[in-house]
Amino acid sequence: MSEKTKKIIYWALTGLVAFIFLGSAVGKFTADQKALEMAASMGLDANTFKMLGFIEILCLVLFILPRTGIIGTLLLCAFIGGAIATHLEHGQPFVAQCIIQAFLWVVAFYRFPELTNRLRNK
Repeated sequence: MSEKTKKIIYWALTGLVAFIFLGSAVGKFTADQKALEMAASMGLDANTFKMLGFIEILCLVLFILPRTGIIGTLLLCAFIGGAIATHLEHGQPFVAQCIIQAFLWVVAFYRFPELTNRLRNK
């Protein structure tokens, strides 16, 4: 595979992750009444819901930038882990969050070969 193809795949996968998380964050900023009621059922008020959107965007920016990508990956994984735990706690479906988490790790392993090397070495 050529370097150009690898770069295209690199940025396409990064863009897909960005699309997922940016959509989620924008949804938190532009939440309608139904979304705010769902957040309230989990113990979140409107301001906390917007703060989660801000944190999500901050983690996403760290993920997109190559220099801080690994830190961003870990923060996004922690963010999704919190979403999974919250959904479990409230008896809501959490399969979508698990799929996003798995996809995020696949993208991270492609973007950062040092993660794969770290897991292979003892």
